[in-house]
Formats: sequence, C-alpha cells, structure tokens
Amino acid sequence: MAKPAYPFDIDACPSPAYVVDDALLRRNLELLKQVQEESGARILLALKGFAMWDTFPLVGQYLVGTTASGQDEARLGAETFGGEVHVYSPAFTAEEMEVVLKYADHISFNSPGQWQRFRDSIAAAPRKVSCGLRVNPEYSEGKVAIYDPCAPGSRLGTRAADLAGADLEGLEGLHFHTLCEKNSDALERTLEAFEAKFGGYLADKQWVNFGGGHHITRPDYDIERLVRVIRGFRERHPHLTVYLEPGEAIALNTGYLVCTVLDIVQNDGPNAILDTSATAHMPDVLEMPYRPQIIGAGEPGEKAHTYRLGGTTCLAGDVIGSYSFDAPLAIGDRLMFTDMAHYTMVKTTTFNGIRLPSICRVDEVSREVRTVKTFGYEAYRDRLS
Repeated sequence: MAKPAYPFDIDACPSPAYVVDDALLRRNLELLKQVQEESGARILLALKGFAMWDTFPLVGQYLVGTTASGQDEARLGAETFGGEVHVYSPAFTAEEMEVVLKYADHISFNSPGQWQRFRDSIAAAPRKVSCGLRVNPEYSEGKVAIYDPCAPGSRLGTRAADLAGADLEGLEGLHFHTLCEKNSDALERTLEAFEAKFGGYLADKQWVNFGGGHHITRPDYDIERLVRVIRGFRERHPHLTVYLEPGEAIALNTGYLVCTVLDIVQNDGPNAILDTSATAHMPDVLEMPYRPQIIGAGEPGEKAHTYRLGGTTCLAGDVIGSYSFDAPLAIGDRLMFTDMAHYTMVKTTTFNGIRLPSICRVDEVSREVRTVKTFGYEAYRDRLS
C-alpha cells in the first residue's frame, strides 16, 4: 500500500502504539489558556480522559490543576502535575478518604449523606480541603444514554427535591456535570436549568464547578459564546470561582494509534486482522459506538479496495469497522488511526493477554518520535495475582 502523507515517520513507532503529537497538544493548550484569560474561569485536566503524565510538564504550563475520580488519580495528579487537585466520586470508603485527604484541595460529594459521613474527618485533616456537593439539574443534552449523567434514575448528583431539609453546613461549592462532547450552547441551556434549581444555594458558596464534556478545542466550538456565558455567570455571582474540567478537550485530535496488518482472511469480503483491538485498545469504538478515522482511508466502497478491520482477541465483535483504500492492503502495512489520545490509554485492557500499545510522543520541533513506555508480559501478569 502506498503511504499517505503522515504527520511523522510512522515506521519510527513500535506497533501498536499510541502517539501524542506535542505540537497539536500545545495548540489545544493555547486555546484553553485563551479561554481562561478571557472568561476568568479556571480549567482543570480531567485525568479520567487523559493521564499521560509524561506530558504534564507541558500541560502544567497552561492549566491550574487536575480533577480525579478517586484516590489513585488524586495521587497521580498531586505527584506528577501539581497545582490544584479536585476529587469527585459517587461514593468514598473510609479507607479511600484517608488517602484522598493527603492530596485533595477540593472534594465534591455525590450526596448530603456522604458529606455528613466524612465532614468530621475532613475538619480534622492536617490540611485545608474545600468541599462541595455534586448536583443533578435534571436537564439532559446527551444523545447516548450510557453517557448521560442526568438520565432518569441516575445515581450521579443530588436532585433539588432531595436537598430539602438536608444539612449542607460547611459545604463551600456546587458541582454539576451534565455534558458529553457538547458545544457551548448546551452549557448555556444547562446553566439556565442549574440556576433555576440551585441558584438559591449560591449566596454562601465560594466556587462552582461546571464539570466536563465541553468540546472546547473542536474546530466548530463556539469559544465566543463560552466566554460570554461564563462572564455572565460571574457577573451574576461575582463571589464565585468557576471551574471547568474537560478531559477530552485537552487531548482532542492530538494523538494517533499506529498499528500493523497481520493477516487478511476472506469471509463475505476481505477481513484485515490488525495487531490492535477495538475492545482492548479503543473500547469507545464499541461502547459509544463510533467509527474512528484512518489517514488515507475512506468510507466502504469510496476507494477501490474495501476491508473489514478487526483485532486479535477472541471476541467476535472485535471489529473496528469497514474502510476502503486506494491500493490493496498487504501483510506488514502500517495504518494510523486519528484522535486516539483521549479515553484510549486510560481505558485499555489486557483481555486475552493482548499486550497494551506502546506510548510515544512526537517532538514539536524536530518531529522525532520518542517511545515513552512499552508493555510486556508483566503488565498482564501483575494485574491478576
């Protein structure tokens, strides 16, 4: 297969490998810095979406800290990123809270009950921790139910009706997270619902966290509206600090997954078997679901040669999708999937003993590829006993 115009030397990478381009990452960070400066909001990196800590010296030049989903992410943020450490979990154990209190600057609780259970421990902690409550505005913009925190029956956040009579003394902030891959118009409508239901609780608070799901670095994202919405909120509530915590927007369109064709088999058309896997290496392809792009490939039938691409696990549904190419694929050909930095490395598995992809970076000046991490048998073995 003739090589497309790749953004770096594809043959300099191990296979399979996630490859993050520092130039693209910095481009996103510059835009996020602009949003912070123009809106007055503070932006955190959500580690659940992107936790490649080798890049944190770069990311830390632009963002104020990290937000974590529990004890291990909190520790990673504190030890490798610095700045503010925010933590939220649907529920904490007593043992986990002991660890979280070593690292967290802000903790958002999911319910008044969790706050009441832990507030004495927090008051006795040797360091000051600002605590808040995650609320559910009961307003949905999500199109995919699995990613909708405000779906009926959701366990995430406290509804306004459930705050009646609740003891909220000592809480300093409110936190809502309702969006997934949304533009700023969705935030504007969500914020209206949030203020309608919870505006009466804001007078004695210090901060509000607008959560994640803001697709700020997407090419069609309305930055001007986002800045206007945040400024308007801050004008109405000038005593509040506003936080945003996108994970995807930090690494959106900054990374690739390089892989190799291992075999081609026939069954109602050609199947190309790759040394990567949808279920193990890019699970959102099956969970969302969605079809990732490949540099130089087209839709089925668009180009002369169409292949169904699948992985090496035993899962029959380990199929990435069908793609067409100008020339026939051959064993040993390299392929490059795009937008593979966020929600990939953090969600990988070693199902079937499939080895995890290596992790690489592309220097923004020299364009040289550096391998940050490789994984062998030990990564599989040490998870299990």
